[in-house]
Amino acid sequence: MDILDNPFRALLADNAVPLGSWLMAGTPVTAEAMGCAGFDWLVLDMEHVPIDYQDAYQILQAVGGTPACPVVRLAWNDLVQIKRALDIGAQTLMFPFVENAAEARSAVAATRYPQPGQAVPGTRGFAAMHRASRYGTVPDYATRANAAVFSIIQLETPAALAQLEEIAAVDGVDALFVGPGDLSAAMGHIGNIGHPDVQAAIADAARRARAIGKPIGIVGPSPEMVHTFIHYGYDYVAIASDMGMMMRQANAFITALKPSLAKALDTGAY
Repeated sequence: MDILDNPFRALLADNAVPLGSWLMAGTPVTAEAMGCAGFDWLVLDMEHVPIDYQDAYQILQAVGGTPACPVVRLAWNDLVQIKRALDIGAQTLMFPFVENAAEARSAVAATRYPQPGQAVPGTRGFAAMHRASRYGTVPDYATRANAAVFSIIQLETPAALAQLEEIAAVDGVDALFVGPGDLSAAMGHIGNIGHPDVQAAIADAARRARAIGKPIGIVGPSPEMVHTFIHYGYDYVAIASDMGMMMRQANAFITALKPSLAKALDTGAY
């Protein structure tokens, strides 16, 4: 694969539903391990994880040596943050809390170098020496970089879902992603993504995205919930996070061992 071919775009071109997860630990070691675990894609969450761009740089390097495709969720739809993420080598970006087509257009513009004839004029600042260009060794990087970017727009409120078709129609919006946690909060059911009203909104979003041919993804906390989302018609799905899986497994081990530990203490056996 050419270094400027987008691996996430290739994932969606396959018939299978790509499975991802969230990177919340903020360390290259954990990120690399998750990349080796078998996930198709992994989200480096710069919105909620206390990491800077040097940390993100190293995490992208770690995931880059695994079969998984890295996705960078930005902290916000901000010109400078987008530029820095692209310069450290991010090719697939997730934009949180986009509410309308104008905000989606602003996000897409920031991923593109200015070029003649653009439907959405690019606003990305130019630099030659960075990881994305392999430090100036990628031929014609500046003229080819725009096509390498894959932009995922997050819809996280009823207002955003109401604008789904308009947002999806923006040139350069490659895929949509429903944020079920914030959606549940915005609908008055914070933390309860299983609420019937939230589930109805999630199912409706998948149906409408399918109707216009725009890929749409989502994240769920459990295999059962993710199966439900696939049934609704979601094109790509994520499950839980590295920290969530670690805590669940740690709690399961502790719960399984506590009765034996208590018995050992009662009998004096070690």
